[in-house]
Amino acid sequence: MPNGPTWSKKLREEIGKAVIGQDVVIERLFVALLANGHVLLEGMPGLAKTLLVKSVGAALGVQFERIQFTPDLMPSDVVGTMIFQPKSGEFQPHHGPIFANLVLADEINRAPAKVQSALLEAMQERQVTIGGQTHPLPKPFFVMATQNPVEQEGTYPLPEAQTDRFLFKLIVDYPKAEEEATMMRRWGQVTEQPALSAVSSGEELLQLRGEVDRIFVSPAVQNYVLSLVRATRELAEKPASGKRYLNFGASPRASLALYQAGRALAWLRGQDYLGPAVIQELAPEVMRHRLGLTYEAEAEEFTGDRIVAQVLEKTPVPVV
Repeated sequence: MPNGPTWSKKLREEIGKAVIGQDVVIERLFVALLANGHVLLEGMPGLAKTLLVKSVGAALGVQFERIQFTPDLMPSDVVGTMIFQPKSGEFQPHHGPIFANLVLADEINRAPAKVQSALLEAMQERQVTIGGQTHPLPKPFFVMATQNPVEQEGTYPLPEAQTDRFLFKLIVDYPKAEEEATMMRRWGQVTEQPALSAVSSGEELLQLRGEVDRIFVSPAVQNYVLSLVRATRELAEKPASGKRYLNFGASPRASLALYQAGRALAWLRGQDYLGPAVIQELAPEVMRHRLGLTYEAEAEEFTGDRIVAQVLEKTPVPVV
């Protein structure tokens, strides 16, 4: 059984054959896999989001499926449907692309609400219903959804109750100049493309989740997690500055996400306990999509990250 740094290193080296840079995003994807959570990626087109998750699937040795969300997509295109078999005279279930270990929901905000809810129900329940029969999804099961932060014409923004089901919301930025130069050299060949091999497996990942559960979390750190999350709710109820920037604060899912993701990141880095520094590092990615900004906040370009930064600054840090 590999330890956290060893497992992370072998996956990083394999993924690095195809994906240049994005070290923090890759680490957070590992955290989500270990914490059994899903990720919402926001970034401009062409930033290798599809390549990234496909490479993670190849290095992990699990099945990968990509669903391109469009306005005419139907729920059956995601979860599957019943197909009539002339030989037997019966209807049999036909599984959709959701029946994979690693699913990329590309431009999730392009599809109408029925399709979004079908996907998000599968994310939450880890099962789908086809023709009145319940079908469990494979293990492990992980959804990575993407959305464009700029082009909003013809989109169906995810409701807050649905974005809350994502463990992280990660921001994918442009690569550095040297990284883009390496990308051109590596992917500039027409006839040769980087090939990845499986260096882990879904079975190994499921076993490693048991190791994550062994990470010690002191009562002081547990209270710190609760204090951070509950502070956002207090800001919504009683604004400190007089201006109301939040309609609502982070949900209890945020507390669970910080707790679970914190233990996973601590294990990845070879630590045997969860400290406040890891919680502070993960707080923006866990809470930025769980805060309901007011119109006043949006008008003043007051972001969720800025609110989280204020909460981190004002909340006392425990000594461990």
